[in-house]
Amino acid sequence: MIKQASLGKRIKFIIHRWAKKFGLFHTLKSISKEKYAEKFSASLFYGLMSAIAVNFFFQPGHVYSSGVTGLSQVLSAISERYLDFTIPVAVAFYAINFPLLILAWYKIGHKFTVFTFITVTLSSLFIQFIPQVTLTTDPLINAIFGGLVMGTGIGYGLKSRISSGGTDVISLTIRKMTGRSVGSISLLVNGVIMVFAGLLFGWQYALYSMVTIFVSSRVTDALFTRQKKMQALIVTSRPERIIKMIHKKLHRGVTCINDAQGTYQGEKKAVLLAIITQEEYSDFKYFMSKADPTAFVSIAEDVHVMGRFVDVD
Repeated sequence: MIKQASLGKRIKFIIHRWAKKFGLFHTLKSISKEKYAEKFSASLFYGLMSAIAVNFFFQPGHVYSSGVTGLSQVLSAISERYLDFTIPVAVAFYAINFPLLILAWYKIGHKFTVFTFITVTLSSLFIQFIPQVTLTTDPLINAIFGGLVMGTGIGYGLKSRISSGGTDVISLTIRKMTGRSVGSISLLVNGVIMVFAGLLFGWQYALYSMVTIFVSSRVTDALFTRQKKMQALIVTSRPERIIKMIHKKLHRGVTCINDAQGTYQGEKKAVLLAIITQEEYSDFKYFMSKADPTAFVSIAEDVHVMGRFVDVD
């Protein structure tokens, strides 16, 4: 008993010392309770959605997801077919993500890594302990609904600014080090997944997996509207109020063109140009109605921006 107690104290001491050395305690204390609640709920939702997608649709239908989840399914299928034991999808998912979490801690950011660790852990636990249920053996139905559920989880997670790890960590690391966006990483990983899906279960299942990835990406895009840019062109006689509103409420910049003139009454106007995200559009409309309800506003959707445009937290 004494040896067990002393061993427990030693392990606790070592964990405490290493956590202090790497700044874990400082990072945890610097995160507000509100931020913990928001991120944890998003992680919980993503973990539940990913587990439902894997255990209710992907695994029963032999359909593969994208990214690390798909790679985990591939490793599990290979071990089941060619080895004397089966590696659970949850264990493979956690094992692939663990070294990526260490990379994220040093290269991306401590807070990012903490919340990614929570997301990965919850996803692994849900995938492991939620039982596998065969709702249908039709691979196409499994591909469509699995992609729908997974895309919902990913889109909500991105909207709440959490990462599920995997290729996100690699892409963010390379972008931070080189300044370049590397979409080819995801393409390469998904290509490998498609090849293994075809070799293991037949090439028709590779096509079904492509359907899953397509549906998932469409649902993700529909939910994650932060990356979609909109241009607001505002003609107003009260530019100061609108500029103040956009600066204070939306934290966006505005370009002001003075001395514009209406052609009917010859009234002097100002033309304002602002770029917002689709996520901010409802707030923009509300604040515009307060700042100048008589302003003329034209919105151009899905515009492409060159130059500095900061994603607002």
